[in-house]
Amino acid sequence: MIEKALILDEKGIDRAVKRIAHEIIERNKGTKDVCLVGVLSRGAPLADRIARHILSFEGQQVPVGVLNIEQYRDDGKKTSAGETSIPFSVEGKRVVLVDDVLFTGRSVRAAIEAIIDRGRPKKIELAVLIDRGHRELPIRPDFTGKNLPTSKEEIVKVFLNETDKQEKVVILSKG
Repeated sequence: MIEKALILDEKGIDRAVKRIAHEIIERNKGTKDVCLVGVLSRGAPLADRIARHILSFEGQQVPVGVLNIEQYRDDGKKTSAGETSIPFSVEGKRVVLVDDVLFTGRSVRAAIEAIIDRGRPKKIELAVLIDRGHRELPIRPDFTGKNLPTSKEEIVKVFLNETDKQEKVVILSKG
C-alpha cells in the first residue's frame, strides 16, 4: 500500500474529536443519561478521548464502554482484538456509538444490534472521525470529524497513538 494523501495530522484529529465532544453536549443538552460506546478497535480510544473532552468542558464524567462486534457482523470478518466491556446499563440511555471510519454502514448495523441486545436505549447516535461515503445501508452519522469523498478502491486508514504508536489519517492506494 502506498500513502496517497495525509488527511488529518495529530492536531487535526484532536480538533475533530473536540468538535465532536462539543456537538454531543449541545445535541443532548448536556450529559444527562449520555454514555459512549467505542467500537473496537479504534473507536474505543476515540470514545475515551471524547469522554475526557466532555469532562474538561462540562465537569461531568460520562460512562464509556467498549464493543466487539465480531459476532454481529454479516460477513464473518474477524476485525478486532478485545472483549466487549460495557460496565453500565444502556436501558433508557442516550448511547453514542463511536467509530473511526464510516464506510458501508455494516459495522454500525452490527454495533446497533449488539447494543440493543443489552437493553433498550432511549436513543442511539453515531459519532465517526471520518465519513467516507459509499453506504450500503441507510445509516448516517450524527457527529462527524471529517467528510471525505473517496473512491471505493481507496483505503482510509486511521492511526492512533493508543493502537498504532502514531497519529494520522491517510488515504492509501494499492499500487
